Amino acid sequence: MRTRRASEEDWGAIWPIWRAVVVEGETCAWTPDTDEEVAKSAWMLPPPAEVLVMEEDGPGDTSIVATALLTPSQPGLGDHVVQAMLLVDPKRVDHGAPRGGAGMYRGYGPYGGRSYYGGRGAEGDRWESVSRQAAEQMIEYAADLGYRAMQLNAVVAANPRLVALWRSLAFRLVGTLPAAFRHPWLGDVDLHVMYRFLPPPGTLI
Repeated sequence: MRTRRASEEDWGAIWPIWRAVVVEGETCAWTPDTDEEVAKSAWMLPPPAEVLVMEEDGPGDTSIVATALLTPSQPGLGDHVVQAMLLVDPKRVDHGAPRGGAGMYRGYGPYGGRSYYGGRGAEGDRWESVSRQAAEQMIEYAADLGYRAMQLNAVVAANPRLVALWRSLAFRLVGTLPAAFRHPWLGDVDLHVMYRFLPPPGTLI
């Protein structure tokens, strides 16, 4: 997997990923009926934001498997902290989705996975592999930009496997917003705010 800055031409590959993650309404606050124009304006932000794509080589071609959005958490004296969002292509990890559809394998902040019901097996392992690689590269990219810490503002607490993934990448829980997310079948669930310091540029996470 490789990570690079996205260009305007990448939107055609980003949009299907964005829509697949958002449409089921399980992990992102955008409504499932968000149209492409609104989605593009929300994701393809100008500097100082950074839009990233993660690519993998496949049989005969290279494809985008994830996308990330990095923005300064605060202006001025708080701009050394980056707010991050990560979306992973459900098609890369979905091999016959159970209840909830393909989105159960997705990421925001790679945000998803079969973990609502403790699922493992090949699908869960593939989700974890792709999501972990994408998250690690997002963290390294942000560190190389000079950010000193990373913040995840809306990790859905109903997905313990996702929370565990972020914890394994040195994020710690710094706050919980009670019943702040309207999950489509679990009802109102909590959102976690997670945070970690970043390594100096050019070092391993």
